[in-house]
Amino acid sequence: MAEFNKKNISVIAVAGPTASGKTSFAISLAKLLDGEIISMDSMQIYKYMDIGTAKPTLEEMDGVKHHLLDVVEPCQPFSASDYAELAKKCIEDISSRGKTPILCGGTGLYLNSVLYAYNMSEASFDEGLRAELEAFAAEWGNKALHDRLRQLDPKSADEIHCNNTKRVIRALEICILTGKPKSEQMESSPEPVYNSLVFGMDIHRDILYDRINRRVDIMVKNGLEDEIRLLLDKGIIDPCDKKMQAAQAIGYKEMYPYFAGEITFDDAVEQIKMNSRRYAKRQLTWFRRLDNICWIDPTDDAAVARANAMALDHVGSK
Repeated sequence: MAEFNKKNISVIAVAGPTASGKTSFAISLAKLLDGEIISMDSMQIYKYMDIGTAKPTLEEMDGVKHHLLDVVEPCQPFSASDYAELAKKCIEDISSRGKTPILCGGTGLYLNSVLYAYNMSEASFDEGLRAELEAFAAEWGNKALHDRLRQLDPKSADEIHCNNTKRVIRALEICILTGKPKSEQMESSPEPVYNSLVFGMDIHRDILYDRINRRVDIMVKNGLEDEIRLLLDKGIIDPCDKKMQAAQAIGYKEMYPYFAGEITFDDAVEQIKMNSRRYAKRQLTWFRRLDNICWIDPTDDAAVARANAMALDHVGSK
């Protein structure tokens, strides 16, 4: 693909917590702006995991083309830098065809990796150090590893779950090899890559939590249990493989104790709801740190109308 000035590419991003209405709003923008949607979800990237990740159906897509759904096998490692490489190719392809690229999802790391050029050296990687940290986690446990991160970079520790060892190790690598916490580097006025406008979904917390609970109920009704059993039976996901990020997805990991006979089905469902609400809270914390984000309530028609006008002005009326 020919090189051109990326800053001349206008990109819209729709971000926010789970179940906040991102997909519906992004699809309406795509119809308004002649756009195509690029998924920005760290679990919808995986194949076969449909119900538990709330992957949009063909009916929900409503004729709008979606990118970066179902592109990675669950057993494959996949990082924010991997995502950025794929997403940037999509953005440039969509833009080259005269359409508007619209990022949509709730993974803050993905948003940052695409829209901003952070100056974290690629040299901040050491195979020996990584092996040492992995061995430490294996011997002393994920919490002990997470405690090491908290000593060096409390902000990153607050944002990364202790069981996400891959991200914990990466944050520790950056701290140890660069001498500067990852969180500070992420906050150091990054250079924007594109001409971007970011919308954040902001609805009342009680309404959000009710939506999350109802979404989980719909997942159960649509066959979540059968989906997970099939993935386990075929060996597509392995809950014992702590390095398999896909297997630790919310909506999946809570069901493993139920399958093992350790908890009831209702208990597993309640765990999914609780962990989803906690995740939404962490997502909001992440996105509220962003300076250039336009918060809107997708249930407010007047706010949506203003956002539509902003989006049209940003890309230029077609």
